[in-house]
Amino acid sequence: MQQHERLLTAQALNASLQHILQIHRTDFPAAQRPVAPEPPVPDRAGIYRHYEKQALAGIGLLQRSARVKAKQDAAAWTVTEVARQHAVLESTRGQWQHELDEQWRMLCANDPDVVLATLTEAFGDNEAAAAPVGIDGAEVSLVVLVPQVDDVIPEQMPEITASTVRFKKLTQTARADYYKWYVCGQVLVTVREAFAVSPALARATVAVLRDDGREVFGARAVSCLLAATVHRDRLDRVQWHQDDDSAAILNAVTDDVLLNVKGRTKALHPVDLSGEAEIAALIAAVDLDELTN
Repeated sequence: MQQHERLLTAQALNASLQHILQIHRTDFPAAQRPVAPEPPVPDRAGIYRHYEKQALAGIGLLQRSARVKAKQDAAAWTVTEVARQHAVLESTRGQWQHELDEQWRMLCANDPDVVLATLTEAFGDNEAAAAPVGIDGAEVSLVVLVPQVDDVIPEQMPEITASTVRFKKLTQTARADYYKWYVCGQVLVTVREAFAVSPALARATVAVLRDDGREVFGARAVSCLLAATVHRDRLDRVQWHQDDDSAAILNAVTDDVLLNVKGRTKALHPVDLSGEAEIAALIAAVDLDELTN
């Protein structure tokens, strides 16, 4: 590999690893009451030209008095038409604002249909597929689908100096740590977005599923890697400018974190859901094929 290619590869690896470390710091603007835009101003000049042409039809150039009167009539008609169009536009804007206010009221009242539709739209461009599953009062249930470790965590870490570019193999422990940070980061960024676009939500119960491909009969296979309930009031107190990693932050803002780490690497392993009926029901309610489309 040429030195330039090695440098580009190293920079890409660095960017990938840094992205994993920073996922949870993605910020989202808080939703605000929507305001219908001001209506366009009627085209006074165009309206006058229209009426002037009508008024002057059939009047010769030498009929000066008649032409003056025609133009005065056109000006008066223009004033009336501009006022009429302005009233129509203001009425339309008022109806639109009423609809927006009703939508906002329902969002702030945690109306299930409105909240779920809002979250579905917000999650549409997320890096990790996510979906709202249900809402109970001020608590929403979410599912996040993450890829397997080999699909997101590189096997090597670059070492770049002024004269050389080298690649060092990541230890299994380091890869396990990066994967935990990736998974926890995706949980946090999903919940932060949910709380930003749905201002009345107070809690979010999240189940993280790992995409394990398809079984021999075509069904999508998944494993649950983590489940937790995140509290808005705790999340709001997080100092995002500090160096806390995503796993530490998630642990601080959640109750009853359900996860399974094993071995000397403390790697994430699938959670046994045999005694977790609510989480199992949450996962069962998800259309996995639709989630990944």
